[in-house]
Amino acid sequence: MENNRLNEIKKKTVDKVFNSVFQRYDLMNDLMSFGVHRLWKKNLIDWLMPKENTKLIDMAGGTGDVSKLFLEKTKYRSEAYLIDQNINMISKTNSKINNSEKFFRICSSAENIPFSDNTFDYYTISFGIRNVTDIKKSISEAFRVLKYNGRFLCLEFSKIENFYVKKLYEKYSKLLPHLGKLILGEDKPYTYLVESIDKFYNQNDLLNILRNSGFQNVKYRNLMSGIATIHSGWKI
Repeated sequence: MENNRLNEIKKKTVDKVFNSVFQRYDLMNDLMSFGVHRLWKKNLIDWLMPKENTKLIDMAGGTGDVSKLFLEKTKYRSEAYLIDQNINMISKTNSKINNSEKFFRICSSAENIPFSDNTFDYYTISFGIRNVTDIKKSISEAFRVLKYNGRFLCLEFSKIENFYVKKLYEKYSKLLPHLGKLILGEDKPYTYLVESIDKFYNQNDLLNILRNSGFQNVKYRNLMSGIATIHSGWKI
């Protein structure tokens, strides 16, 4: 019962945060990542190395950055299914991919994906996993909907392993709510986002969750000393 109450509180908090920032979501990511989140997403797709005639589930896909990169990488000969539980976020997806018959938008949660087992070749989640209500259940759902030999990739803010970079980012993080107030007129969304990063799993803990969910050949790559990390796992 206590877990259910906490999960409901988290869901309401996340909904409130993204309902307030969806119109400037990309700017929010620019502030959180020193403006390099687009390069990190490109790094994600480069590591994925997607093939043509495949299907991607782009969970918590936001404005569609990863879906767009995937479709471009596969020359629009594959399908991208962007799923996000926030209908306002989905409404802001990139106009170029909205006009593609290979791109689909679905409003749903990461814990209850409305697809059958063994449907997708790839599952990506970019800066979204720390915001889902039940992280372990979400990863189990990812495993379920992936085909055998399917691949899971997660890009997320993580734990910084370089002492000097860590101290610098800690100081910067304290400024983020003030920058949010100045640029977006609100500080609470940034206060939540900074706190959610601080509370999130470290690299090895998330690696173990992937293993316990059935993924194999799991590994991760740090970006900028761990400001962000890409985790990879296979359904074999």
